[in-house]
Amino acid sequence: MLSKTCEYALRAMIYIAQQSKDGHMVNIKEISEKINSPELFIAKILQSLSKKGYLQSSKGRYGGFCISDKEAEFSLADIVEAIDGSKMFHGCGLGLEFCSETNPCPIHNQYKEARDKLYSIYGEVTLSSFRNGNEADILQLKRR
Repeated sequence: MLSKTCEYALRAMIYIAQQSKDGHMVNIKEISEKINSPELFIAKILQSLSKKGYLQSSKGRYGGFCISDKEAEFSLADIVEAIDGSKMFHGCGLGLEFCSETNPCPIHNQYKEARDKLYSIYGEVTLSSFRNGNEADILQLKRR
């Protein structure tokens, strides 16, 4: 359901939110290692999100990425929509363009219920919710 780009973006943003509580910049090499992603690919994704205002970036020796308290208020749904668009939360389960309440596809009602639940889950979880853990609470962000 999520693109590979979006999966990497979510994992990276969660990791950065957790690590940048005190304004600490997290470098791309560390992010790449901790979420098990290709360095150049995740750098491109994060630069795009930075340009859209979802996090801050800084170049140079001590550069990297950081999520401020204000940016930590973005939800996971915001990030999904920034990367993949709103189709996951508002599109047809069969990919039909004409599907709507007045012209439903064969699975419209069931899919709408599942899609709304997903939006609720992703929408309720903000990046700030990952800032409250302590160092012992290591989140599993690597794909095995």
